[in-house]
Amino acid sequence: MSEPSHSTTAPDGGRPGGTRRLTVSVGPVAHGGHCVARHEGRVIFVRHAIPGEVVEVNLTEHDDGATFWRADVTQVVEASPDRVAHFWPEADALEAASRGAAPIGGAEFGHIARRRQLALKTDVVREQLERLGGLSAGAVDALLGAGVEDVDADGTPGQQAGLGWRTRVGFAVTPAGGLGMHAHRSHDVLPVQGMPLAVPDVDALRLWELDLSGMERVEVAAPANGSGTLVLLAPAPGLGEKAAGLALKRIDRELQDRPVPPSVARWDPESGAVTVLHGRGWVRETTADHEFRVSGDGFWQIHRKAPQVLTDAALEFLNAGGHLNDGADVADLYAGAGLFTAPLADAVGPAGSVLSVEGSSGTSRDARKNLHAASQVEILQGRVERVLDARTREARGRRSRSAGDQAGALGGGQRRRFDAVVLDPPRAGAGKAVVRALAAAAPQAIAYVSCDPAAFARDVKYFAAAGWRLDKLRAFDLYPHTHHVETVALLVPVNPPGRGAVGR
Repeated sequence: MSEPSHSTTAPDGGRPGGTRRLTVSVGPVAHGGHCVARHEGRVIFVRHAIPGEVVEVNLTEHDDGATFWRADVTQVVEASPDRVAHFWPEADALEAASRGAAPIGGAEFGHIARRRQLALKTDVVREQLERLGGLSAGAVDALLGAGVEDVDADGTPGQQAGLGWRTRVGFAVTPAGGLGMHAHRSHDVLPVQGMPLAVPDVDALRLWELDLSGMERVEVAAPANGSGTLVLLAPAPGLGEKAAGLALKRIDRELQDRPVPPSVARWDPESGAVTVLHGRGWVRETTADHEFRVSGDGFWQIHRKAPQVLTDAALEFLNAGGHLNDGADVADLYAGAGLFTAPLADAVGPAGSVLSVEGSSGTSRDARKNLHAASQVEILQGRVERVLDARTREARGRRSRSAGDQAGALGGGQRRRFDAVVLDPPRAGAGKAVVRALAAAAPQAIAYVSCDPAAFARDVKYFAAAGWRLDKLRAFDLYPHTHHVETVALLVPVNPPGRGAVGR
């Protein structure tokens, strides 16, 4: 990383006990939605800036003993040519600063022209793969030649590109009972009126008009196919059962007066329990070839185009290597409701097999409903590394018992080594234990889908230590106006074993 050239301090020192304002030159973008600045040798992670700008910032975290500080931009002294007017007042740091307030989180790149957003995200993916993944600059150049791809260039009709894409939104509730969202890294809930990143069906509910007193959280799922919106209401902890029931009935009654009434359910974020008040406790999601039931707060890709974009990319990588032929044995790890499992089942046909593993019991139930007609699919609920370890031990035992058999003749119903794996872990990544278990299972290829470049880069390094290499990579901007980016990668063994040598 290069360093910004200078910073200046407000007259009273910019230290705790004095002003918290500094003027800094902004350096490179960093993972997490920040840019890097320095003041007297100390790193400051600055939000709402653009590399190359000179800005005035307000320090939001600035303990004397901290190795770095955090700050928000409050005024632009020298603007980047890529700075644009923010589309969302509540998330605009400059507008918030003029009111002496903080901006809400969730659109921290909204002040940056879309083309520059893509370039900055490309820089982040590149830097993480080099620094955390241990790849050379040349290797990253070869893999990431296309940069982060814009899947939303057409936008939503009548809207700025990059808006109207979120099919799931989580809201908080202000102390006054209004619709709100949190400021970044804060418990403060700030009122909002509208969510420009969401598909139109979310704002059509006009939730900001409701008295949400008694609720702590409100989650909305609005499938892009228009099949019906679900509102989940989570009562505030400690609220008495009678008071919670009255509040839920009041809010539900108002929602049923909307032109298109949504399904409404009570939701317990701790247990995941959903109690339907109106309609149903699930939504219907679709891709080009499949339909999925997704319960309550069950996981589904947020961007309206993400399910198709990601399945197409992952299966294209695996198909290009010849890993998804008819009769192949494959696995979908962290399978959710079956987004990847369903097309994998199509690809391998009835003669193949698909092992689908998901840790969440509710989401695993969804997968069973969605895939009940696919006899080649086996659905297991549990920790991925434990399922893989058990599978590997079982395969080794079978190989030992079948030592006299020819490779590939292990007996009826006995699984072979995976021809391909789709790995779509949560934001924290797969981690060492899963990578170790996957390497021991010895698949032919892995399509890795990731929503966090740092976690992905760390896992790439773990895979490299286990004898695997990153062979192909695409990156997609499935979170416009935020710092998030999605990647789809193909990992292959450096020295692939013979197809008949291990468990075949």
